[in-house]
Amino acid sequence: MTTDSADFPEPAAFLDLARQAAAAGAAVLAGRSAAALDVSNKGDSGDWVTAFDLAAEAAVREVITGARPADTITGEEGGTVLPDTVSGFRWSVDPLDGTTNFIRNIVYYGTSVAVAGPDGAWLAGVVHAPALGRIYYASRGAGAWLEENGERTPLNGPVPDRTGQLLATGFSYDPGVRAEQAAGLGSLMDGFADVRRLGSAALDLCLVADGTHDAYGERGLNEHDFAAGALIAEEAGCWVRRPRLTSVLDGGPTDEERLAAWTCAGPLELSGRFPL
Repeated sequence: MTTDSADFPEPAAFLDLARQAAAAGAAVLAGRSAAALDVSNKGDSGDWVTAFDLAAEAAVREVITGARPADTITGEEGGTVLPDTVSGFRWSVDPLDGTTNFIRNIVYYGTSVAVAGPDGAWLAGVVHAPALGRIYYASRGAGAWLEENGERTPLNGPVPDRTGQLLATGFSYDPGVRAEQAAGLGSLMDGFADVRRLGSAALDLCLVADGTHDAYGERGLNEHDFAAGALIAEEAGCWVRRPRLTSVLDGGPTDEERLAAWTCAGPLELSGRFPL
């Protein structure tokens, strides 16, 4: 059953809840303890999960469900949960984007929370990075913002045509795909001065939004990796390409589909640098 969708809340109302949910997940991550990591492997070499991933996702889900019990939630660790009465709104949650960084105590990690409407358009997104002390957020049509040290700053993307442009990217856990990515890195970097690989797609997208990176492109992301960060980059005025993946509600995507698809962000003039 689907609820009457005639009177939808504004994106800003969803942003408030997304911020609360992401803060709940980030609060779990802020309690990081090496002794309590409880690390296990999810199948691919380098694809880890910790007790903090699981606890952070539970905290995020609790906040969302408490406020909007008829919304669907898709999480990296807990999968997709459909309520008995479905509102048409769906949340995409990555409780700990940058798990390997978190395990190694590298500061680039955070909780990513985004929500899409019944038409599939992303309405609000938050990336809360507790070790950096940064909260990136956006709602559709209202711009993108960074909160840091008590200050709120609008995000406007990279400085146009600056010297020494940086490309951010990442690499697959799959050895075959990684070999292809390494072979193509030289041509991908054509026109860029250098490359960065920080280990968190959500934060890489946010760092395009705040102008730290000039562009970002990576194959093989899951929806929860890019959902919030892509909206934040988009609302900062960036060109963004999201992968066209079969919806998780329809049983997708397959690994083959996901590994072939690109997620990209940057100024419009750099859009032609990425493979189609």
